Amino acid sequence: MDALTKTDFHFPNQKGVFHGKVRDVYNINDELIVMVATDRISAFDVILPKGIPFKGQVLNQIAATFLDATSDIVPNWKLATPDPMVTVGLKCEGFPVEMIIRGYLTGSAWREYKAGCRELCGVKLPEGMKENQKFPEPIVTPTTKAATGHDENISKEEIIKQGIVGKADYEQIENYTRQLFKRGSEMAAQKGLILVDTKYEFGKKDGKVYLIDEIHTPDSSRYFYAEGYQQKFEKGEEQKQLSKEFVRQWLIEHNFMGKDGQKVPEMTTEYVNSVSDRYIELYEHIVGSKFQKATEANIAERIEKNVLNYLNSTK
Repeated sequence: MDALTKTDFHFPNQKGVFHGKVRDVYNINDELIVMVATDRISAFDVILPKGIPFKGQVLNQIAATFLDATSDIVPNWKLATPDPMVTVGLKCEGFPVEMIIRGYLTGSAWREYKAGCRELCGVKLPEGMKENQKFPEPIVTPTTKAATGHDENISKEEIIKQGIVGKADYEQIENYTRQLFKRGSEMAAQKGLILVDTKYEFGKKDGKVYLIDEIHTPDSSRYFYAEGYQQKFEKGEEQKQLSKEFVRQWLIEHNFMGKDGQKVPEMTTEYVNSVSDRYIELYEHIVGSKFQKATEANIAERIEKNVLNYLNSTK
């Protein structure tokens, strides 16, 4: 199976391109962006050496579904999805923070809690909590958005004090974060899933706040299966989950956490295909419909043709 791990397009009126960990973002005349969800996969802020077939399509189509389903809460950047791996939208000036919201104590938050931490991003955590326990209320734990390297935890107070985001804007995006998480949780529950935690990014255009980037995908979110959650929690067993955490756990088991001197374990074809299957499984669970694989041959040519057709149609 083919995977798209790099792009080098030259669209009309293109002013530049940013190659992120997973997405390649093309700036069209400082007005639009063409965001290509590649098949690259990252963990611990490291891009892994092999791409995952259909991962970009899964991410792009899940994000598009949820952007459409939440546009009544907050305006978002999406204008069209001219290709299964591409979203075209408004170019916004992004706020340099990621808004992470957690409904349950798991992942990195649990690792810190287990080590004795009782305050995360300025939020006090109750004593006596267990792994995967639901918080009394979802907590917002922002991080700085690093251009390179690791994102850093930061409190609401520090964000405002340092002028990273103004007070009024921050309060607005925190309010949007809570409303989006509530909607995402309701939609997940309808499909037998629990939205455990997720992240949102926001930006501004012409003085107006927009939701940008992806939302509620397995790269930006963690889902548990609702069935069996309570029994597993009471027994202290691992939850069955649909998220990228299974990739992180595989890496940890092979002694890789993105630290200096550590080597990425070999990604066999069998392992790569199993990761692809897990992404497709999440798509079908959270969207609630069968995943239709796009044509694999000449992926880059297909994308270029579809994007050009769209850009020409908007002239």
